[in-house]
Amino acid sequence: MKAFAKTDIGQARQTNQDFYYISNPEDAYGLYIVADGMGGYNGGDIASSLATDSVKKYIENNFYNVEHDKESLKKLIGNSVEYANKIVYEKSKQNEELEGMGTTLEVCLIYNNRAYIGHVGDSRIYRIRNNIIRKLTTDHSYVEKLVKNGTITKEEAVSHPKKNMLTKALGCTELVEPDVMVRGFLKNDIIVMTTDGLTNMVKDVEIYNQIRENLDNSADKLVEKANLNGGYDNITILIVINN
Repeated sequence: MKAFAKTDIGQARQTNQDFYYISNPEDAYGLYIVADGMGGYNGGDIASSLATDSVKKYIENNFYNVEHDKESLKKLIGNSVEYANKIVYEKSKQNEELEGMGTTLEVCLIYNNRAYIGHVGDSRIYRIRNNIIRKLTTDHSYVEKLVKNGTITKEEAVSHPKKNMLTKALGCTELVEPDVMVRGFLKNDIIVMTTDGLTNMVKDVEIYNQIRENLDNSADKLVEKANLNGGYDNITILIVINN
């Protein structure tokens, strides 16, 4: 397995509140995390880094204490996200300057040709297989809700004025219910994890084309493309290849 990532402040923000993590290749499993923080002062930065670190520690401390069957690992992922939510929420209550801080969170644990995914917010996870890019996660956003119930089209969603309004984020409430799923991760599959700073600026088909054109250089090129298209937010992309 091979993984690489790129994060960038973009063209409009004062700080980079995105955070990512790639586990050690020597580990028995692959753990990959992407978080997009939000909150005034430096709350977003604290929320995203704290959530990432909490998931990492939870999985490190519990992976070898659970069965490694599908249901047990799904539960491990769900519990790790709920634990991270508790840590971020409690931190926000300790300091009024951090009140209301939160983060999106994408967790991907690769083990035994499967990807165990935990998802909260509007950052995304895609899988590329057999020349097709497929979005595995569903955005927890107001606009996604409108698309789902047929109020607006996918095309209208792209420029909707409330496209950044989340219906679910990590750390903003005492409890959170993450989406948890398991997908196959076979030889030559590619997983792409991104914050909305990329997907709001670069279309899915362009992400796919760039990765297929030059895989090793694709993270740099996609960040560059997002910045050329406006770079209105922090930009993060993490790519995992089952080589």
